[in-house]
Amino acid sequence: MLYPVYVHVGNADQAHGVSFPDFPGCFSAVDDWSDLPAAVQEAVEAHFSGEPDAVPPATPLENLVSHADYSGGVWMLVDLDLSRIDTRPVRLNVSLPSNLVQQIDAWAQAHHMTRSGFLASAATQAMAARS
Repeated sequence: MLYPVYVHVGNADQAHGVSFPDFPGCFSAVDDWSDLPAAVQEAVEAHFSGEPDAVPPATPLENLVSHADYSGGVWMLVDLDLSRIDTRPVRLNVSLPSNLVQQIDAWAQAHHMTRSGFLASAATQAMAARS
């Protein structure tokens, strides 16, 4: 979903500051413009962690451009992946070989984890390794 962000342009000594008019208290900063999309996404994920229903709708950019708090910088529309905020558990049904389930359960128990916690951790690690 597209959201407006305001970039307070930095220089060689200062990072570019990013503020989110729709998300009071959410800020980010980057040294390089190319890092902006990832930094913005990360800031929003941290700000709304696990609370997807708290995300307000986007304010139309035309309602913000003449706002007195925003001068000397540039407006940008950023495409935020709000699905990454939703950390609510989802029940799913998977089929695995019985002996693998037994191994998973034994390992998880030995490491004070649940089966779901182990599978989530393993999936996260596998995806990070392939990034």
